[in-house]
Amino acid sequence: MAKLGLETAIVDRQVYDNSVSRFREAGIVLPRFAELADPSRISPEVRADLDRVDPDRAHPLNLFRVHWHNAEDRRRQAPVPGHVVVPESVTGVAAPIIVLLGHRFPMIHAHKVLAAYGCLAPRVITGQFDPTAHKAVWPSTGNYCRGGVAISRIMGCRGVAILPEGMSRERFQWLEGWVSDPADIIKTPGSESNVKEIYDKCAELDNDPANIIFNQFCEFGNYLAHYTCTGQAVERVIEAVRKMRSDLVPRAFVSATGSAGTLGAGDYLKDRYGSKTVAVEALECPTLLYNGFGEHNIQGIGDKHVPLIHNVMNTDVVTAVSDVSTDCLGVLFNTPAGRDYLVRRRKVPPSVVDQLPALGLSSICNVVAAVKCAKYFQLGPDDAVLTIATDAAAMYASEKDKALQKHFHGEFDGVSAGEVFAEHLLGAATDNLLELSLVDRTRIFNLGYYTWVEQQGVSVADFDARRDQRFWRELRNMLPAWDEMIGEFNGRARALG
Repeated sequence: MAKLGLETAIVDRQVYDNSVSRFREAGIVLPRFAELADPSRISPEVRADLDRVDPDRAHPLNLFRVHWHNAEDRRRQAPVPGHVVVPESVTGVAAPIIVLLGHRFPMIHAHKVLAAYGCLAPRVITGQFDPTAHKAVWPSTGNYCRGGVAISRIMGCRGVAILPEGMSRERFQWLEGWVSDPADIIKTPGSESNVKEIYDKCAELDNDPANIIFNQFCEFGNYLAHYTCTGQAVERVIEAVRKMRSDLVPRAFVSATGSAGTLGAGDYLKDRYGSKTVAVEALECPTLLYNGFGEHNIQGIGDKHVPLIHNVMNTDVVTAVSDVSTDCLGVLFNTPAGRDYLVRRRKVPPSVVDQLPALGLSSICNVVAAVKCAKYFQLGPDDAVLTIATDAAAMYASEKDKALQKHFHGEFDGVSAGEVFAEHLLGAATDNLLELSLVDRTRIFNLGYYTWVEQQGVSVADFDARRDQRFWRELRNMLPAWDEMIGEFNGRARALG
């Protein structure tokens, strides 16, 4: 179970002491999860020091920016997380689609840096990771490995990124500027759908005891960070919007499956509001929906397996979105012709159009899925659908160029914009959507057996324990225990704590 991050006691005292010494020398302070969930709890001294730190530097204080409350300049702290309320003039549905903006996170401009911190910090404070001796290996389809490399560099250790060779050029360019050695960027065969090939490379690297694998798909720190931090961030946005629209009811939280970490926020919101949790995948590879397989270009969402940290038995809906939709809408949202069409013909407020470049491919996928969900449940103007924008269009400039050639022969004009809007937003239908019964949940849950028990060596008992919601409730008790250990660790390192 140690490999799943399920420890609340020191496993190796020598490793722990080595980490304390390294952090003391480097002046590194670990934020508590409670501080990342509610950044107003961060000390005034730390916040004052942060004003002088570039959010894109590998500076220890940037650990205190690994939350949803960064202001638009990414330096200051905002009382309400950055978000956009996407109106009916864009979506074609009366229900407001509320999107939290992940591009305000430090260093990588994506919320996966939170998942990386959620996996590495617990290993440090429990003496399972030694920054003076170990390498942190980050298997990913793009953003998580970037977050892992950033967090590793701050903590004074070597981070290794593993990702498919077919991911966007911008991901590799970022990694080239952050790794300590070019050999720490490992490209595996294939593209977004080839997660198994990533696992195979991890198994090879795991033979060296100096390599510690931080597999986001089975590290419960990923789930817990999102349950508490992303869940509370969405809650604050809901309550802020409710001050202007008091009758608004949060009906659903929508997120692409990916590692399933972000879906943990759906568990939090269901506890708080009774909302539905909607898991989204690519239509070209509908693993949860149809036990399907295939290739697609909605980068960052992963597939062909069911993540171990996905609370399947608490998921209400599965739906699929085509990468043709995300490719084409990416062009619509990020070209002059597309933006002009939205303002002039669809009367979308310019303030909303200006925010659309904050949506990368998986973020657009989430918005389209939210529209499908609103149509399926026949939601009205007082019913909100919540989702997140993992990253922004800046990570996909090269993919936009490919989409222009693939779908529009290199030319995109007002007619093309109207066609894309009609087909992929107004035309988003309730097909390829399944409201899950107990039988459906059980089928999806059982599908994970083949990855985790047969391939990855998880015991049947540990695999089956996740069927029961008591497992997940007890899991959340780790957060206060970890926060107490972080405080003790900081104190031993003679840091601010």
